Amino acid sequence: MQSDIKRLSLILLFAPFALWLLLLIILPHIGIVALSLREKVAPRVYEFGFGNYIDFIQEPIYWNTLLRTGSMSILVTVLALLIGFPIAYYIAKIAGNRSRGALFLLCLIPLWVSDLIRAFGWILLLRETGVVSTFLQNTGLVSQPIEFLYNDVTVVIGLVYTVILFMIVPLVSTLDGMGDDMIEAGYNLGGSGFTVLRKIIVPYAMPGIVSGCIVVFMLTAGSYLTPILLGGKNSSWFTEQIYDQFITRFNWESGAAFGFLLLAFTSLVVWLGLKLTGQTLANTVAKS
Repeated sequence: MQSDIKRLSLILLFAPFALWLLLLIILPHIGIVALSLREKVAPRVYEFGFGNYIDFIQEPIYWNTLLRTGSMSILVTVLALLIGFPIAYYIAKIAGNRSRGALFLLCLIPLWVSDLIRAFGWILLLRETGVVSTFLQNTGLVSQPIEFLYNDVTVVIGLVYTVILFMIVPLVSTLDGMGDDMIEAGYNLGGSGFTVLRKIIVPYAMPGIVSGCIVVFMLTAGSYLTPILLGGKNSSWFTEQIYDQFITRFNWESGAAFGFLLLAFTSLVVWLGLKLTGQTLANTVAKS
């Protein structure tokens, strides 16, 4: 009787999560794959085939944009790791209890506003008549207004700012479990700071590093607002291609094929990352 109650409680607890997975993740993805395999052969007449994928391969601008989005997302992930790791280490191993809470709060504050508002904040700072350009003119460093928007550097900065918290949180969670005695033992054995970092801290934090990199890479590759608003017409982001197919051209079949290709491409990059680092997804999720 008691075991039946526990089983029923477990089912009721996981039922909302299972429904969420089924209705919002699994079924929509099955629908996207089915829609992507539909070819329009005449008005209101469709056949199943790979025509939408063949169109993608035959048009260089499409797969060039996909590769560009992937390479830029990897760059954003690396920068977020390089910036986020020292912050996470300070929060987990150096900061006291009070300052640790304050630092976490500082990291969370940017997430209290939407992506749209944050992107407009960058626009106010970096546009030709913005704060940075005006400051440089007033201090005499430049003689005329400078436009900092609509280039790759601005897009990368905006994306790193948007996603860095998703790198810091799993790193703090992982580093928090590392005992100080491990670091002290490294120094006692004659290791330098760099050696302790390379042979003790980084290997221990690897599950958190991999977990953070996966989340940041996926969020960056699927980002739409930040590349469009900060990169303008020069952004060439693949999510913009997907939006154009769905909304501008009303070509839902090609849009679905592009969406599935983006998912397959990002999943392939994550799989390669796991193989290169010697990690498994189960191990990464369990320890981070």
